[in-house]
Amino acid sequence: MGNASSMLTQYDIEEVQEHCNYLFSQQEIVSLYERFCQLDRSAKGFISEDEFLSIPEFSLNPLSKRLLRMVDGLNFKDFVAFLSTFSAKASLRQKIELIFKVYDIDGKGKVTFKDLLEVLRDLTGSFMSDEQREQVVTKVLEEAGYTKDCSFSVEDFIQIIDHPGLKMEVEVPID
Repeated sequence: MGNASSMLTQYDIEEVQEHCNYLFSQQEIVSLYERFCQLDRSAKGFISEDEFLSIPEFSLNPLSKRLLRMVDGLNFKDFVAFLSTFSAKASLRQKIELIFKVYDIDGKGKVTFKDLLEVLRDLTGSFMSDEQREQVVTKVLEEAGYTKDCSFSVEDFIQIIDHPGLKMEVEVPID
C-alpha cells in the first residue's frame, strides 16, 4: 500500500477507512491516495518534509514548521489519519486535540504561556511586538480564568476552547 506505484486493494481501502475512524468514504480515500502518490515523488511510500512543503497551502501556513513535526515521514495510512482531523465529519474534540499538538511545542502534553507566545509570534510575525503578544495572551488567559504561570493539559485546553460560541471550521477539501 505504501509504494506510490501500487494500487489500493479493497482490503487496503477498508483498513485505511477503519484506521481513520470512518471519517472518509472509500472514494475519498482513493482520492487521497492519488494525491499521496503525487506528493510522494520518489515513490518511497512516505512523504518527506520537502514534499509537504511543495503544497502551496501548507508552505504558506505560518504554522507549517510546527505541522511538519507531525507529518514528516508519514506513510499513506498515517497521512489519512492526520487529514481525518480536517474532515467535515471530525468532532470538535478531534480538531481541538490537533490544535493542542500544534501548541504543545515540546510534545510533553502541556501547553505553557511560553508556548502560546511562540505560536502567536509565528502567526503574527513582525505585525506585533513581543510586548503586545504578551499582553494579548495574558488577557485571553485572564478571561478564561488562568494566569500566565498555568500550564494546560489537553483536557484544560478543550475546556477553554470548547464553548458554545466557538465555531471551528477547519476542513480540507478532498477533490
